[in-house]
Parts: sequence; C-alpha cells; structure tokens
Amino acid sequence: MVAPNQDTREEVIQAWYMDDSDEDQRLPHHKDPKEFVSLDQLAELGVLSWRLDADNYETDEELKKIREERGYSYMDIIEVCPEKLPNYEQKIKNFFEEHLHTDEEIRYCVAGSGYFDVRDQNDCWIRVWVKKGGMIVLPAGIYHRFTLDTDNYIKAMRLFVGDPIWTPFNRPHDHLPARKEYLKAFVHNEASDHAVDAAA
Repeated sequence: MVAPNQDTREEVIQAWYMDDSDEDQRLPHHKDPKEFVSLDQLAELGVLSWRLDADNYETDEELKKIREERGYSYMDIIEVCPEKLPNYEQKIKNFFEEHLHTDEEIRYCVAGSGYFDVRDQNDCWIRVWVKKGGMIVLPAGIYHRFTLDTDNYIKAMRLFVGDPIWTPFNRPHDHLPARKEYLKAFVHNEASDHAVDAAA
C-alpha cells in the first residue's frame, strides 16, 4: 500500500551511499548506519527515473510517450544471468569496471533486479537498486558501473537515440567532451550554487 504522498518510483528504485567493503559486489553494501539517497538527489546528478508497467512493456503508452519525447528510436532486450549471457563472468567483470559513455545509458528493468552505482559530486559511490518496473537514465559523462544483486538475474530493455554505441571508457577519461559537459552541468554548477548559498 502506497502512502498518499509517497513517490511510487521508490518501490522499484532505491538508492544509498555505499560502504568501502571489498565483500561480494552483489551484496547491498549499506553504510552503518544506512544512508539513503532520494530520487531528487539522483536527479541533481542527472540520473532520471520512472516507474512503468513492466508486465505490459510491449504495449505501454507511457513508455511509448517517453521514447517519442526523448528520441529513443532503438530498443533491445538483454538478459544478464549465468545461463543466458555468453561469456558471463568476463561480461560481469567488464560491467563493474568504473566507466563512462559519451551518450546516455537507458535501462528499463522488466524482470529481476540489479545495481547501478554512480559517483556523486564528491566522488562517493551511490548504489542505485533498480527492480522490475524501474527505468533509469544515466547522463552521458557520469562515471558508473553495474552489477547483479544476489538474485543473479535481470532482464532489461536498452534504449538509445539512433544507432546504439555501447563503448565504455574506463576511468580516467576526464578529457572527453562528454565528461567535461557533465561536470559543467551537474558538478561545477552544484559547487557554485553552494558557494552562493554560503555567501548569502
């Protein structure tokens, strides 16, 4: 049951600051005490989110509208689990290398769940747990990584503007225009806002 003012996205997308443990990457890695991050805070980093009807993703009008508004002309489905993904161990290792892309990364979880880790303005890791019905957009230029959780399964829709380019640029790639534009839009902008606040 959802409280009247609760954001229904929070039922399928949750985020928190990670601990520094080297334990299994598929564990939640909460800090002690737990330190949650709101979806509004994620939006300040450029990470957008929706809750959609995953049981009817092929005919969902809301998804169709988002795709039209944002120009997501390409779509495919990927299943990440040991049984379905060729070269699984190497792929999971690659996904968990910190990297960026020069385009948005759009993932819509239609079954299962997984963790998308993103860096905040202070370079700390935030773990974003996306479950069935959750869709997130990671902006071009943000450092991030992906891993499954302990259920070891996600089925995700991948969307893209035009022909898909999945090239990961492992950190450091700060010289790329996409990284510079990201910093200007979301990090330096945030820092200057805080400076104004402090001076006021």
